Amino acid sequence: MDDLFKGGPARWSVALKAKTKLLVIGAGGHGQSVAEAAELSNQFEVVGFADDALTVGSLVLGHSILGSTADVSVYLPLCDQVVVAIGNNALRARLSDQLVRSGLLLATVVHPNAIVSPRACLGAGCAVMAGAIVGTEARLGVGVIVNCGAVVDHHAKVEDYGHLGVGACMAGGAVLGAKAWMQAGSALGYGVEVEAGAILPPGSAFPKFH
Repeated sequence: MDDLFKGGPARWSVALKAKTKLLVIGAGGHGQSVAEAAELSNQFEVVGFADDALTVGSLVLGHSILGSTADVSVYLPLCDQVVVAIGNNALRARLSDQLVRSGLLLATVVHPNAIVSPRACLGAGCAVMAGAIVGTEARLGVGVIVNCGAVVDHHAKVEDYGHLGVGACMAGGAVLGAKAWMQAGSALGYGVEVEAGAILPPGSAFPKFH
């Protein structure tokens, strides 16, 4: 019987999975929200921010500004993954491409209070924020933002670097084109398709869009 306990408690301990070290690109309001969501998810350890407008060494949410968005080589040994938390779709796309070419992996951050169907498909570099819903068979491309309270319903599709603002809503089967932006409270009806790069005004509704 004593043989069962040889080695002491360490023999029976369960190894805890290490958190992914995450660098957040952009320390503005959206960047801070994404960093907080990452920490609340309990999957990431935020190692700091990169931001072009803030002084290196200054603190945001208790994390240091490590450098600018151009200091890619500096970040390689510091993090496991990176998320570009910048609302501007074109800039987010450019920086994400630059980081991937440099060997960094894009993280997808999902707030613990978001609801994401297990049958949805999320690309690398997405941010799904508090209260958002991503439905059955919905598809998010690379670098998509689904902001607080936004809905991507069943079988809807958001192409690369699309952006749903706060409370925006896509009904089933709707398609938001690459780098298109649904501003706060805008809505797409069933099966509506929005062209790449389009900007939908706040509170607007589109049963048809050409």
